[in-house]
Amino acid sequence: MRNCPNCRSQRIIKSGVVNQRQRFKCKDCNYHFTVDKAGKSIDNYYVTKALQLYVEGVSYREIERILGVSHVSVINWVKKYKILRPENTDYHPTYRILSHTELIEYMGNKEQLSGAGMMITELGDKFMLIKWERFRE
Repeated sequence: MRNCPNCRSQRIIKSGVVNQRQRFKCKDCNYHFTVDKAGKSIDNYYVTKALQLYVEGVSYREIERILGVSHVSVINWVKKYKILRPENTDYHPTYRILSHTELIEYMGNKEQLSGAGMMITELGDKFMLIKWERFRE
């Protein structure tokens, strides 16, 4: 709930729009005021990670599930930064989220390392392993 910046009363009502911002009026002191929009900003770390994952072939919805940001935001960032994904349908990316110890264990298993390619990226306190495997017919 908003408070009047003049008298701290909670008895406020909407009183029009000024410069595309809602205007309010205090019923106790008749003071008019506007409040800046407190939009949610996303750390550039997540923007960078989302774009990296997109380039690596991870879908918008998967990026949403992994990073916890809206797939619509990811789509907007891809458009804003004009990111193009390479066209290569011979490979299919799969990913796993691993802790530090799980990553060390995974890398120690030589059978797991076979395939077309692999990338490891930091994801907060965990690691994401993206592996490309050839489609088999």
